[in-house]
Amino acid sequence: MNKTLVTSLVCLTALAGCGLTEGPAAKEAVKDTGTVAWSTCTGLSGPDGKPARPDDSVQCGTIKVPLDHAKPGGDQIDLALIRVKARGDRSGSLVFNFGGPGGSGVDILAQAAQAFGSLGTRYDLVSFDPRGVDRSAGVTCGGQMAEILAAPSAAESDRLAKELPTACQKDSGKVLPHVGTVNAARDLDLIRAALGEQKLNYFGLSYGTHLGAVYATKFPKNVGRFVLDSAYDPAVTFEERAAIQATGFDQAFEAFAEDCVAQGCDLGTSPAAVERTVEGLLDGLKTKPLQVGDRSLTYGLAQLAVITPLYAKATWPMLEQAAAAALKGDGATLLALADSYTGRRPDGTYSTAMSSLQAINCADTTERPTAAETARINDRIEQIFPILAVEGTAAPCEDWPAPGDDEAKKIDATGSAPIVVIGGKGDPATPYRWATTLNAQLKTGILVTYEGEGHGAYLSGSTCVTRLVDAYLLTGKTPDQGATCPAG
Repeated sequence: MNKTLVTSLVCLTALAGCGLTEGPAAKEAVKDTGTVAWSTCTGLSGPDGKPARPDDSVQCGTIKVPLDHAKPGGDQIDLALIRVKARGDRSGSLVFNFGGPGGSGVDILAQAAQAFGSLGTRYDLVSFDPRGVDRSAGVTCGGQMAEILAAPSAAESDRLAKELPTACQKDSGKVLPHVGTVNAARDLDLIRAALGEQKLNYFGLSYGTHLGAVYATKFPKNVGRFVLDSAYDPAVTFEERAAIQATGFDQAFEAFAEDCVAQGCDLGTSPAAVERTVEGLLDGLKTKPLQVGDRSLTYGLAQLAVITPLYAKATWPMLEQAAAAALKGDGATLLALADSYTGRRPDGTYSTAMSSLQAINCADTTERPTAAETARINDRIEQIFPILAVEGTAAPCEDWPAPGDDEAKKIDATGSAPIVVIGGKGDPATPYRWATTLNAQLKTGILVTYEGEGHGAYLSGSTCVTRLVDAYLLTGKTPDQGATCPAG
């Protein structure tokens, strides 16, 4: 289950903790030599989904890129960009991808810039909506994805899911063949050039590590200072990914349950009792969804709600509170958690997050599991972590209207500058083993291990990770190969 990395964001202070190797000194202040026409941002969303009004340091712009990179003189699409201008002596741009695939980098940077404040002293912090996402020719499917998510039964969900490819083709057929990570990496190099940078300085989180790895494979000589946090291994098969992530979420739930019991838990007096309580809550929603105003908290939405707080230890208390309230008949908090996952806005509309995710995932592989194969994989997940198992047998990519390609699975950044790869021992969504395998595939990777919980080591509260990453990005000091940071 890939997801945008949206956790509780806090400003972290950088203290001591990890061995560093001396690198080049920080760059002298440089001027903005890019060609992007920056202006005041409009239409941004805040953390609550309501319209946001950023200060003057936040600017937005667009660049045009080929719809089909094989035909640079053909149709063009606009890519939406955002930047937060450097607060001190500017040394260049640092481009972020926060994950997904399908997450809006424009909205997330506007919300999360403060969490990367130390980097903003020297860098313009820049992000973008990748092709097929929201403002950048976002994939829409006639509202079908929202209906699938809210379906009251597995049979209804399957019926709607079978209609999804046709709806996506109708709304976004022109862009569907051209989304995907390889094309996004080519866009990323055009963004680098438009920013006036000879090298791309980049911070990728979650799916952003995949995009960064593909970029480094395609453009190794253009790699500047690269950090890939919560690394994803694109070489795994669909089934392997599902099983590994199920194991990761199972371990995260066990850690949550143990912590909950230690603190005095409303869901049970032992970790096993906590798990039974949550499973029982979900099972009850299969036949009797919980009404929340004019909406229903269905089994599928509640699953997403339970998974969402497991991404960060800081949000574990939200899971206890939301589940305890639902057991008493109040599903509002669980529904709000599900909405944060699916990109539902306060006005009832949705971002393209879920439809973009499906389009990009299907574009990045030639795998097309059938309904029978999907059911078998789901049986395997149920044995590992029942809370993550789905009821239906819809096969997301089986009848997808655009072909997939395996090019994004081939990683080799030979010839690039050092790339810092960070993996967390307690990461549920991108388990630690993927950091080790992606690091090996890159050939130029420097592996850093974070011993704590959660998805996203830099945002975990670990002063060791913060200091290590900031030292590399701000001064060029590279970590020791195999450096380890304790839990934050």
